[in-house]
Amino acid sequence: MYKPYGIIPPIITPFDGNGDVDYAALAKMAVHLVDNGVHGLFPLGTTGEFYAINDAQFIKILETVRDAVAGRTDRYGKPIQLLAGCSHITTREVCRLIKLVEQVGGYDAVSVLTPMFVSQTQDELFTYYKTIADSTTLPVIMYNNKPKTNVTIAPATVARLAEACPNIIGVKDSTGDMTNTEEYLRLTAPYRDHFNVMMGRDTLIYAGLHYGCSGAVASCANVAPRVVADIYDKFVDGDWNGALEAQYRLAPLRIACSMGTFPEVIKEGLTLQGIPVGKCLEPIGELTPAEKEKLRRVLVDMKLI
Repeated sequence: MYKPYGIIPPIITPFDGNGDVDYAALAKMAVHLVDNGVHGLFPLGTTGEFYAINDAQFIKILETVRDAVAGRTDRYGKPIQLLAGCSHITTREVCRLIKLVEQVGGYDAVSVLTPMFVSQTQDELFTYYKTIADSTTLPVIMYNNKPKTNVTIAPATVARLAEACPNIIGVKDSTGDMTNTEEYLRLTAPYRDHFNVMMGRDTLIYAGLHYGCSGAVASCANVAPRVVADIYDKFVDGDWNGALEAQYRLAPLRIACSMGTFPEVIKEGLTLQGIPVGKCLEPIGELTPAEKEKLRRVLVDMKLI
């Protein structure tokens, strides 16, 4: 069974001046991230503005990322991992998106966010994820981003799903609540043969690794891939001081993401580095001149520009 590990950026979706997906820029971005040490790529996550994509774009984005890094391996000699975001409000639409991923092929797993807008009970969330898992043979990674959806998957529900569904292989925790992450790890420990927890809050990667997370899905790795990869690689190498230094180096960038509407800071950070990826789609607006200058200073201090 596939095990997610290491640093997997939820890769941004570049748009041109007309608001169309810039597939050439996406391919270059995928290669850039792999060249700088990440262990996988995750198109069509929250950072990838999944909510703005139609089916034709969905398919071509997946194909573009897959083909750009075909045959590439990470520092551990393993093929670059590929996760596909399949998030929607209804169960049937998620299942339909997963069928598109199956059609594209080449992806190791799908990531499924809790439904947005609808406030589900824990029993409804259990049924939601079980139905999705039963609809496919692909591994499924649950995605808890309570700050964005106002919906959370309780640790007990995660443990129920880990027991009930062998192809639910993990959860990404973007709550920023370390106790929640710890409870995910504690309650799913009996299923560690197939179930893993991925950290989703960039400031907590080092802590998550110590607790037992297998890696992180880190949005800031779009801007600072080598820095974020160092947190994991140095941790694995036993250089905990080096891993902690990398975590401290990353923190100001993640904190700066509170400026503007997410993920505009990520895209502006890339633009400041000379990597053209366009702007977020409206209604997300640009950072103010003062915010851009503050972000520029963060990147200078991080030696990224």
